[in-house]
Amino acid sequence: MMSPRLLVVMILIGLASLRGTLMEERMTSNMRDRSLAFQSAEAALRQGESVAQGKPTVPTTPGSCAAGLCGRPDPTAAPVWQSATVWTAAPNATVPGDMPPAKYIVELLADNVPPQGSCSSSGDVSETSCSGTESRYRITARSSMNNRAEVTLQSTYSVP
Repeated sequence: MMSPRLLVVMILIGLASLRGTLMEERMTSNMRDRSLAFQSAEAALRQGESVAQGKPTVPTTPGSCAAGLCGRPDPTAAPVWQSATVWTAAPNATVPGDMPPAKYIVELLADNVPPQGSCSSSGDVSETSCSGTESRYRITARSSMNNRAEVTLQSTYSVP
């Protein structure tokens, strides 16, 4: 016959083992959710860059957005991508398989900017000449999985 003390010790060891297993299961599930949310946000980021490639017409008022296209940032306000209302109007990205939904916004940072490495001078800075211009956009993509993992990605994209 087993003593009551030994039985209590064995039950406590079993419960501790079960608790550790459940914690590992939660961590694995959260890591999977984060990975899927990251992949989904990355797909949305690429779609936003594809939209920026076409040099879309954006609102002229600084800091304003329409359907995921945003004008130049308003330096006196918070970034547009931090606003919940911007994300409700942002377009949904097409994501494959069992990935969570994702959205993106395209924000014009500047246009008519000389491309990096396109300017030259003969020593006198006032005689600098540049060839060509480009537009620069900030693309922001956001995705969340089961309200446990949320991923936001950004890229700066230049279009000649």
